[in-house]
Amino acid sequence: FPFPYTPYRIQEQFMEALYAALEAGRVGIFESPTGTGKSLSLICGALAWLRDWEEKRRQEEEQLLALGAGGQDGPGPQQARPGSADTAGQPDWVTAFVQRKEERDKVDRLKEEQLRRKKREDRLEKIRQNVQLKYAAKRKRCEEDEAKRLLQLSKEALSQEAGEDALDQLDHNEEELILAEYESDDEKKVVSGLEEDDDLEEEHVTKIYYCSRTHSQLSQFVREVQKSPFGKDTRLVSLGSRQNLCVNEEVRRLGALQLINDRCMEMQKNKHEKKSNEENEGKKRRVSRAVCPFYSFEQMQFLRDEVLVEVKDIEQLVSLGRETKACPYYGSRFAIPAAQLVVLPYQMLLHEPTRNAAGIKLKDQVVIIDEAHNLIDTITCIHSAEVSGSQLCCAHSQLSQYMERYRKRLKAKNLMYIKQILYLLEKFVAMLGGNVNQNPGSQAVSQTGTVLKSINDFLFQSQIDNINLFKVQRYCEKSLISRKLFGFVERYGGPASAVKTNKENQKLAGLQDFLLTLQQGSDKEGDPPVEAEHDQLRTASPLMQIEGFLSALTNANQDGRVILNRQGTVGQSSLKFLLLNPAVHFAKVVEECRAVIIAGGTMQPVADFREQLLCCAGVDPARIVEFSCGHVIPPENILPLILCSGPSNQQLEFTYQTRDLPQMMDETGRILCNVCNVIPGGVVCFFPSYEYEKQVYGHWERTGLLSRLAARKKIFQEPKKANQVEQVLVEYAKCIKRCSQTEGQMTGALLLSVVGGKMSEGINFSDDLGRCVIMVGMPYPNIKSPELQEKMTWLDKTMPRAGGQAPSRVLIENLCMKAVNQSIGRAIRHQKDFASILLLDHRYARPATFNKLPQWIRERTQVKPSFGSAFAELRKVRTPCILCH
Repeated sequence: FPFPYTPYRIQEQFMEALYAALEAGRVGIFESPTGTGKSLSLICGALAWLRDWEEKRRQEEEQLLALGAGGQDGPGPQQARPGSADTAGQPDWVTAFVQRKEERDKVDRLKEEQLRRKKREDRLEKIRQNVQLKYAAKRKRCEEDEAKRLLQLSKEALSQEAGEDALDQLDHNEEELILAEYESDDEKKVVSGLEEDDDLEEEHVTKIYYCSRTHSQLSQFVREVQKSPFGKDTRLVSLGSRQNLCVNEEVRRLGALQLINDRCMEMQKNKHEKKSNEENEGKKRRVSRAVCPFYSFEQMQFLRDEVLVEVKDIEQLVSLGRETKACPYYGSRFAIPAAQLVVLPYQMLLHEPTRNAAGIKLKDQVVIIDEAHNLIDTITCIHSAEVSGSQLCCAHSQLSQYMERYRKRLKAKNLMYIKQILYLLEKFVAMLGGNVNQNPGSQAVSQTGTVLKSINDFLFQSQIDNINLFKVQRYCEKSLISRKLFGFVERYGGPASAVKTNKENQKLAGLQDFLLTLQQGSDKEGDPPVEAEHDQLRTASPLMQIEGFLSALTNANQDGRVILNRQGTVGQSSLKFLLLNPAVHFAKVVEECRAVIIAGGTMQPVADFREQLLCCAGVDPARIVEFSCGHVIPPENILPLILCSGPSNQQLEFTYQTRDLPQMMDETGRILCNVCNVIPGGVVCFFPSYEYEKQVYGHWERTGLLSRLAARKKIFQEPKKANQVEQVLVEYAKCIKRCSQTEGQMTGALLLSVVGGKMSEGINFSDDLGRCVIMVGMPYPNIKSPELQEKMTWLDKTMPRAGGQAPSRVLIENLCMKAVNQSIGRAIRHQKDFASILLLDHRYARPATFNKLPQWIRERTQVKPSFGSAFAELRKVRTPCILCH
């Protein structure tokens, strides 16, 4: 395998296993601990396979073309024996004729593909070689922009002179708030506005779709590709959301993703409408609507070629878009068919409507999902949705006002769908025990609590089972009603907006008052303060959130549940759709793809992926392959210990019943004091929850144990707010560095963290930042949560028992151990790193639990019944044999 340096043996094993899985078309679960060069192994293994695959295909094509050229004189139909017939009863000459025709068609198809490929390669090579071409294209675009600007100015001057009449006394800006005439798919065929280019019909070449969780992880991966031996020759395209890729400042300023999406779609629609209107010059002239200057076909084609010529990450793509005045969001999508490697966030790949909208075709392609330890939760979250009583009432009020304002201008079909949406909103609020026409903040709910219903029961009890939700959902999507409504509320909903005093506008005063009381009402009820952007989104465009809930209700009855959460007032209550079976949304991915690789640093326990995701999605167990490799660190660089009792022989068992006992909290404090006395640098201690961490901290403060700890290590606590995490980490690192440079009593810092919090995933405690990681108890999820209880019931009904254990019990164990594995993997980040890992609970020693630790940690773990022997091992960590690293 081509590699930028001599690979570790485990990297070679990883690449060999990956290559074999791709070649055989398997579904692989790959685990490679962070710090072992997983990204580079994925890149070099997968792209080496792709290169060989393309070469093999090319050779096969050449053979077929050679046969096609030489086979013109092959046996004709007249040479077949006249009386013979095949098993289907067809004469041999007919069969031979059909075969010959199929072969000729195949050869013709191959010739076309070859021609198209040659054309593309020539074009890209020309761009690669000829820098002058770029500048010529750029200069041409500048000239065209100037011409367009002058033309626009002259048109505006003419229209002002003409003094165009406003239709029905509405001003120009208000015209774009009115819904266009809606025709359903039954009545018309949806026509794409991008028929201009033949290259768009280009075949999708065999490619690899690489997905990860965050924008920064994707950028990091692209940088690894750039540094790899494949960096120069790979056609790579980075995909992202409009929020990351939009270069139109007017649209970017909207801030919220849903608003950006809707505004962009509307501008495109305006562009296509403008074309059809230009054809009808003689008719009544319409008000011109905003179109995006970056949505230019020629410019986007140029950007597409630039993307394919050189590997670029999202930041470089955005810079190129600004420079070339081309939309990076659409330009990058045009590059998908010809790309060999497509890098994208996994929400985009796992959500079918988004996948289709992006033009992603999975048939016979390869998908690699990295950082996949939370894949099941991610699919569940993408396809779940929640709406509050406040949002439902607010949307009903806005939509009613909108309908009243434009009733005379709206076509019958629009009115019909708006009335259906209003009816749905009314019934949803009734299910929460409220009335849409009253303030949700002041309507008390008589029966509080949480109720779970099947989808069918919910539809039937809310009396909406007679409405076709698929059609309503389609209408919302195509008509952009939430965007129109947002524009309407922006115009009339704000207290400062000047509303003309005519009869219709007086009605709109009610909308202002309602929104104002809604805000005041929710503040009175003591709702937690929300950031300004979310507050704006909640009051201005609740319909966007509701559309997601309507879409979720179209899932199959057995695959989800609706949770009615009635709390205090109607405004605080909510409806939530919970997806129980993520496999239904993953099935299409594994069915269509040639191979799927699910990879991560910590994938243990893998049973969840195999049973809940793959087997439920109909994957043949023989197609599933598992690979787990060790770490690159020497065995002596890691010391994992399971501690069964503390310094005063108190057995360590942090169950809900025992963990609150003073002696248990005291024992935890004593262990930490001893550890902090012998371990230099940073110690990271994970608690099962924020509440328990707060409780223990308070207890130590009262008993004086905290001041004993603070004498050896400066104490930091994980903040609850995400924007404060960076500051805490900076201070923590500074303190450790300062202590390592000055020989004093203070030897470093202690960071009190929470499992599943901000510090347990994605943050590296390498070297002195994490010389010891301590896990207090076993972080089991809250078993009383209605969502979890429903998931457990569903699993017990649908899954077979594994090893005598109920599937619900296995789920709880697995969720706990996944969280533990994520947290303890934070400390070892590279080949020369070293750390101790302390698991404080005797239950970790149970075989079923012990076997769910990552293999590279499990192999080196010691079970210590008494604290004395464990402490002796910890003291050894300070010996020069390890510190010399």
